[in-house]
Amino acid sequence: MTHSLFELVRNLVVHYGYWAVAVILLLENAGIPAPGETVLLLASFLAYSQHELQIGWIIVVATIAATVGDNLGFALGYYGGRPLLERYQAFFRIPHKTLVRGESLFARYGAATIFLARFVFGLRVIAGPMAGVLRMPWRKFLIFNFLGAAVWVTVISGAGYLFGQHWHRVEEYVKRFDVVAVVLVVIAAVWWWWKSRRGD
Repeated sequence: MTHSLFELVRNLVVHYGYWAVAVILLLENAGIPAPGETVLLLASFLAYSQHELQIGWIIVVATIAATVGDNLGFALGYYGGRPLLERYQAFFRIPHKTLVRGESLFARYGAATIFLARFVFGLRVIAGPMAGVLRMPWRKFLIFNFLGAAVWVTVISGAGYLFGQHWHRVEEYVKRFDVVAVVLVVIAAVWWWWKSRRGD
């Protein structure tokens, strides 16, 4: 099953290039579980090995698609409310603890959670809809959404490109990187909060 899914994604990227990257990233960030990391790694690997795609354009296309997708998810959550989020959770079989974890992060870090969630697959998928349900101010959401998309896309694409010949190994490490990234982002958030308090 995993192998056939990988082949499907690979064929999409090979045949449709930037369009495949854009559609899959948009779907994932709109709230539909999709292999966004795998697509970015594959596309970057092709840019490294076959030169049919350009790494710069991959980053631009993926960043725009991720930003637009999250805004679609935000709109669905904002206008659909909690009942829609619960139906969505049941349909895609998202663990209840993922929602609880997301709500806890939103309560603690506010809009910065949107940036943080980019580096955690479960949270990345639900961050947009949850932000809408929780009525996060859209401008704040937009800023952190774009910044998170730009950093996440650049890091994942860069890893796929720089280590192109070992991209399948990089894919395994990306999951571990998610945890490290969360720790680093939390540390940065605490440091920023401390500096801002000190400046008051």
